[in-house]
Amino acid sequence: MSLPKFVVGMIFVVATVAVWSYLETAMIGIVLLRMVSCAIMLQIGYFLIIFAMVVMSRRQSGQEATAPDRVTAMLAGSDSVSTPIIAGSLRGCPQTSAED
Repeated sequence: MSLPKFVVGMIFVVATVAVWSYLETAMIGIVLLRMVSCAIMLQIGYFLIIFAMVVMSRRQSGQEATAPDRVTAMLAGSDSVSTPIIAGSLRGCPQTSAED
């Protein structure tokens, strides 16, 4: 789901909650509380769905672990993480020797 579709849907759902609360003769504070809690729940759900889609797409494509994945694994205490050596990564950097 694209972001514009989500925003339109979120506005529609929050407006529906507001009308429902108002018709239920709730106080304005309760209406606002329900609207805010609805918006927060929708945001959390959207984040979790997008996160799950990203994780599933990485697993299906068999991509190599990226830098954030390696950091997460190191913080978790996994010893199976290897740091690749990038050939030529120091090109253009001033070279120092032990004699300097």
